Amino acid sequence: MDRIVKQSPIAIANALNQEVADRLREIAYLLQKQNANPFRVRAYFNAANTVEKLPKNIKDIVERENIQGLIDLPTIGLGIAQSIYEYVAIGRMTRLNNLKGESDPVRLFQSIPGVGLALASRIYSYTHADSFEALEQALHNGSLSRVPGMGESRLNGIQAWLLTTLGRQLKRSDVKQSVENFPSISLLLNVDAKYREKANAGKLQTITPSRFNPKRVAWLPIYHTKHDRWHFTVLFSNTLLANELKRTNDWVIIYFYDEQHQEGQYTVVTETRGPLIGQRVIRGREQECREFYGF
Repeated sequence: MDRIVKQSPIAIANALNQEVADRLREIAYLLQKQNANPFRVRAYFNAANTVEKLPKNIKDIVERENIQGLIDLPTIGLGIAQSIYEYVAIGRMTRLNNLKGESDPVRLFQSIPGVGLALASRIYSYTHADSFEALEQALHNGSLSRVPGMGESRLNGIQAWLLTTLGRQLKRSDVKQSVENFPSISLLLNVDAKYREKANAGKLQTITPSRFNPKRVAWLPIYHTKHDRWHFTVLFSNTLLANELKRTNDWVIIYFYDEQHQEGQYTVVTETRGPLIGQRVIRGREQECREFYGF
């Protein structure tokens, strides 16, 4: 009879902590390879070292102290804490997939109870949220409620799941304050224009996404830049919907962060309906775009 070897709690803790550290280090290496800001690279390397050396299971910190327990650890800010929390909760890091050009928001949203393929597709099509954090923002800025077939009960269910899974609740007042502190519409549109100009001129480094790329061609341009206090990582969307609608050279995802680890993301698209048709619009901030363009 085979002997069953049980792992000790310490061994289990070390295994999970090592997995998280490996994923953080993978992000750091990708950023380094893409010539991202050295500050950002160091932040992920430092966070990986912190997690790797923890004397207890990081899952215990998440369960007992919520996301704040991660932020309280040395070298770990809010953005990295969110990535760690996501990995502990569902076994994936959206930011890692995004840096690889392998974002799959439709599949991601299908992991929410009650959200099937059709609804997940509509959520992405109407909000362009491609992470749980972006979905949470869409929930509170009202864009999620405008998705066809999204009733109050479904909204409440998604909000409850996000609260349970991500371990925090974003209040409407917090969203308003955070938007005011985020990059301005003019700055985001400027970064979007510079990215598309450089990408079309072939002046950017390209990465090789594994999804929708059977020939393994390095075709996806990636751009790291800094304006004011913000650092930006920019690339075209390589989602299933972007490929199906042939928008892989139109939909632009902008990730941003500062030295205080405040970060977020937006998708910029060429509007296809309404008064802003033909204009570049930032999903989730349409009203500000209307004001910017004078509509």
